[in-house]
Amino acid sequence: MNEPPAPSADDGAAVTPLTEPAGGLPPVTTRPDELEKVADAFARGTGPVAADAERASGYRYGQATYLVQLKRAGAGIALVDPVALPDLSIVSDAVGDAEYVLHAASQDLPGLNEHGIVPARVFDTELAARLLGFERVGLAAVVAETLGLGLAKEHSAVDWSTRPLPEDWLRYAALDVEVLVEVRDDLAARLEAAGKAEWAAQEFEAVRTAPPPPPRVDPWRRTSGMHVLRSPRQVAVVRALWEARDATARARDISPGRVLPDRAIVAAARAMPRTAGQLVALPEFAGKGIRRRAGYWQRAIDGARELPENRLPSVRGPRTDGPPAPRLWGDRDPVAARRLKSARELVATLSERHAVPVENLLQPDALRRLCWKPPEPADADAIAEFLRERRAREWQVSLLAAPLAETLAGIR
Repeated sequence: MNEPPAPSADDGAAVTPLTEPAGGLPPVTTRPDELEKVADAFARGTGPVAADAERASGYRYGQATYLVQLKRAGAGIALVDPVALPDLSIVSDAVGDAEYVLHAASQDLPGLNEHGIVPARVFDTELAARLLGFERVGLAAVVAETLGLGLAKEHSAVDWSTRPLPEDWLRYAALDVEVLVEVRDDLAARLEAAGKAEWAAQEFEAVRTAPPPPPRVDPWRRTSGMHVLRSPRQVAVVRALWEARDATARARDISPGRVLPDRAIVAAARAMPRTAGQLVALPEFAGKGIRRRAGYWQRAIDGARELPENRLPSVRGPRTDGPPAPRLWGDRDPVAARRLKSARELVATLSERHAVPVENLLQPDALRRLCWKPPEPADADAIAEFLRERRAREWQVSLLAAPLAETLAGIR
């Protein structure tokens, strides 16, 4: 782009704090009759609908939505409680095929869809900022970069399941949609000027229509710190404690980390205690709430200790259809390792040339799979089809297929 950069908090330019919605802070919509009025107002409004959603990650089990924020020209801002009003389809019906503007749409769309808000079109301001090569793509940074406004983020990690919600939290939530359409307009102009408007349109449609992610294989293997464990028996203890914690967290609707921290699970797996007394002697089990359930945790550990050898989980992890970790390629398949090295260098070069992050140019998993077992023959058409099967967009295929084919052809 030839245009000068907009003011940003990073380059020393002044930003104007955004402290209050221009139309004032609306009350939270909690009753069906109030929701009908919101739907009527949004039906009469014009242009795109700015949307955001707040969850209680770190406090509640799962990713339920606890507040929905909406804004449309002519209708103002609506703050809707989806706990009291789980079906918001009346609003979705009222705005029809209007475009929804979201920041990091992949995070909020599943929750909005659950409550009946199913956009026909989407503009994702975070994705747009990534395609434009912004160094920082959080909402506050993008608002500063595009509009020169300062958006406070001090309530981003609060417990949104709290009722009633404090007024300053609601003000923060309302401001998240206050200027989102203006940000969208600025980014759209920049995308057009950079020749990336079509790229963005493909990305937005991909995120709008993305299927739900498949269930994780062995989700307990994401326990932080378990890489230090060396025996299958220890790994079995991690699995048993993780599953016991998950059952408790689900039943109590509490974030699993608040029931039992990962560090406590790993500490127990390393120590392999034989009694509840030995378990609570560990510093990681010193908390009153954890000690109170010491017998429950110890029973989980005992169950893992008693498993027969043939039922113990692997230390290395489950078998998958994917390639091994790249660090192992040099020994297992040196040619594949050379393919991966050259392909990564190519993608990095294209990333820099087009000012698009590597991960937005091509998913790392797709690149690894391509280099581990290329199609036969590995020509541009076959690689293009390979990438499409992994949900690569056409703009990505057009940039990558031919150069990747040329790169891979030169490696023996």
